Amino acid sequence: MTTSSPSPGPTPAPRSRRELNKAATRQAITNAALELLRAKGPGNFTVEDIAEAAGISRRTFFNYFSTTDAALASIVHGFLDNAIQQLRLRPVDEPLLESAQAALIALADPKAIAPLAELFTLTQQSPLMAHTELEAWDHCRGQVFTVARERLADTPGGQDELYVHALAGSVISCGKAAMEVWFTRRGPDLSPRSLAELRQLLIDAMALLGTGFTTPARSASRSS
Repeated sequence: MTTSSPSPGPTPAPRSRRELNKAATRQAITNAALELLRAKGPGNFTVEDIAEAAGISRRTFFNYFSTTDAALASIVHGFLDNAIQQLRLRPVDEPLLESAQAALIALADPKAIAPLAELFTLTQQSPLMAHTELEAWDHCRGQVFTVARERLADTPGGQDELYVHALAGSVISCGKAAMEVWFTRRGPDLSPRSLAELRQLLIDAMALLGTGFTTPARSASRSS
């Protein structure tokens, strides 16, 4: 992996009060949806229940999310947004998959991955959550596609839509594979040690993709 330092990016513009209020409302809806999911289980609460728990109207809910599935899928967005932010800080001339590994490594706190792990665990335990999982992964794929297209725009072949779509899809497939291996090993365990193992599996999966699966890799995260 290259050891060059990230190029400094532009300083983010300060967020307006309106933007902060919208972000707070969105987070309140997400938190309410997760609490109801934990308390009542999949399929046992409605949009109205989420709105009441979040202290908003039904109409306001639909200003942010189209369904309860979409609200639950947004649980993973905080982790994804942090990973995308780290990815954008990497040197523009660094291979994209190396940047993806570095972005995951930068998220050193295992707790950062907890929302992703919890939602995945819940979707594996209930067929009713299958659509929620699809919503979450589709959002991830869209985000990865956007970053890949930005990074590869000025490189030979970087404008090839098939290449960018295939790359984004491969990244997501490897991410899902890491999640599945983790769940097979750990089940619903969300302890710091388990979350650290999941983070390493995601890093290892990006490494496999980066090498084109040419050599078997002995995962550093294998359970002892």
